[in-house]
Amino acid sequence: MRTFGGLVSAFTLTTVLAGVAASPADAGGRGAYDGLWSVYIRTLSGPCDPAYRYPARISGGQVVQADNDFSVQISGNVVASGAIAVSITKGLGTAVGYGRLRGGAGGGRWSANNNTCTGTWSATRRGA
Repeated sequence: MRTFGGLVSAFTLTTVLAGVAASPADAGGRGAYDGLWSVYIRTLSGPCDPAYRYPARISGGQVVQADNDFSVQISGNVVASGAIAVSITKGLGTAVGYGRLRGGAGGGRWSANNNTCTGTWSATRRGA
């Protein structure tokens, strides 16, 4: 995957959903999306890689790295409604995304480097 300005330029699920903060009422349903997810990222505009696939894990409603690659910092949340937001940081760059999960699938939009690159993402749950 190409980097752009110190950031992994193709959104790695990497999803901060504006306004999504898990409230106590949401907390009970967040675990419904827990597990390993395969995320497909597609660039629609900008100099980023055209497509990329990356694993991510949701645990207790929190989006985290799926493997031991700590060169990228992933943080995010999914709430009971399935609304998801993720932020990915590498070096000085950040990519953000937002969207929705429903059952074992989902999708949304992403942007990186102040909208230098934008695109869509889709995800499929792969297991626990």
